[in-house]
Amino acid sequence: MKTSRLAVFALATGMTLGLASPALAQSSPTTSAETYRLLNLFGDVFEQVKSKYVEEVDDKQLIEAAINGMLTSLDPHSSYLNMDNFEEMQVDTRGEFGGLGIEVTMEEGFVKVISPIYDTPAEKAGLQPGDYITHIDGTPIRGLGLNEAVEMMRGKVNTDIRLTIMRKGEAAPFDVTLTRAVIKIQSVRSEAKDDVGYIRITKFNEQTYSGLQRAITDMRDQIGPEMKGLVIDLRNNPGGLLDQAISVSDAFLDKGEIVSTRPRDTENTERYNARPGDLADGLPMIVLVNDGSASASEIVAGALQDHRRAVIMGTRSFGKGSVQTILPMPGNVALRLTTARYYTPSGKSIQEVGIVPDIIVPQARVESIEAAQRRSEADLNGALRNEDETISNAESDANDRRSAAEEIALEDYQLSRALDMIRGIALFAPRPQG
Repeated sequence: MKTSRLAVFALATGMTLGLASPALAQSSPTTSAETYRLLNLFGDVFEQVKSKYVEEVDDKQLIEAAINGMLTSLDPHSSYLNMDNFEEMQVDTRGEFGGLGIEVTMEEGFVKVISPIYDTPAEKAGLQPGDYITHIDGTPIRGLGLNEAVEMMRGKVNTDIRLTIMRKGEAAPFDVTLTRAVIKIQSVRSEAKDDVGYIRITKFNEQTYSGLQRAITDMRDQIGPEMKGLVIDLRNNPGGLLDQAISVSDAFLDKGEIVSTRPRDTENTERYNARPGDLADGLPMIVLVNDGSASASEIVAGALQDHRRAVIMGTRSFGKGSVQTILPMPGNVALRLTTARYYTPSGKSIQEVGIVPDIIVPQARVESIEAAQRRSEADLNGALRNEDETISNAESDANDRRSAAEEIALEDYQLSRALDMIRGIALFAPRPQG
C-alpha cells in the first residue's frame, strides 16, 4: 500500500520531485522521514476522495488541482499551467497566432465584432464594427462561450474558415470566407497629439520593443522636428516579459543599471545595464502610471524615474516586485513559479508599495466654466488695428490648439496634464544655436 501511495504522489508532483530530489538527498534523515510521511498522507487522502466522494471524480482533475493548490499557496503569482493554459500563455507572450484579426466580445449569444485589426484577413474581407458572427463553418455560435468561439476562429495559417455575418441594415445574414494568417498582437499604439508624441503600451510581449521603435519613427515622420517630447502611457498595463521591459527602458537610457533580480541565493543576483543610445534623442518624457500598472510596467517606470530620464505622473502603481519563471514540464504543461524579486536602479523593492509618481494626478472629470463677458482693446471704438497679419494666424492656431486640448482634458485628464507638462518643459529647453 505504501508503494502505491508514493506512486500516486509521484504522478501528481513528478515535476517537483524531479526539481527537489537533490535537496531531499542533502536533507537530514529526520527531515526525509517527515517528508515521506507527508507523501504517504497525500496518498491516503487521494484514495479516500477517489473511493468515497459523493460523485465520481477524474484522477487527472484531482491531481492537477492538488498541484495547483500547492503552487497557489506560495504566493498569488505562482500557478500550474495545464496544456490549454500553457498554450494560451505562449500565444500571449509571442504576440502572434494563426487567426483572422478581429477584436470580439459576446453579446446576445453571438460573437460581436468590436473592430477588425488593420491589414488582417478580417479587415480585408470587409468585416465591420457591430457585425454579429452567428455561425462558424456552419456551426451555430449560440450556446458557445466566447473562448470556445475564439478557439474555433484560430487555426493553422493558410486554412479557410466560413463565417456567417448578421449586419445592421442587411435584410438577411450572409457568408464570408476568410483565409487564416499570422496575426500579430499590437501591444504598442501611437498617435500624434499635435506637437507631442503619444505612445500607449498595453502589455510587454515579444512584439513590444519593435513596436516601440516603429512608433517613435512614425511620430517623427508625422510631427517632424517640431516634436516637443513623448508621453509613454503604461496605465492598466499588467506587465509581461522581463526582457522586453529591459529593452524598452534601454531605449531611452544611455548608461547605468536598469533593474536587478535577486533569487533566494543572492550570489546569483543578475544586473541589467543600459547601452549607449536614446531613441528619443533626449526629448522630455512623461510616463503615465496608475494602480493597474504592474510588474514589467513598474520596471520601466522605476528605471526611468531613478535615472531622472522621465517624469512619472499619475497614481501609485500596483506594487508587484517579483519575477516569475515559466518551467516547462513533460506533457506540454508548465509551472509559473516565483523565482526572484526585482529592484530598481536605486536598490528599492517596489513589492507591495509600487512606484510613487513624481507628480500625483488622479483621474478626474473636467468641467468648463463660463467666464464673465469682458471687453478687450479690440472692442473699443476707434481702436488701432494691428498691421501684423501673422497675429491673426497665430490666434487661429491657438484657438485650434485650445479646442483640441479641451477635448483631451474632457476625455482623459491625466493625459491632458502630461501633454501640458511636456510643452512647459520644452519652453525652457536649450535651443539649437544657428
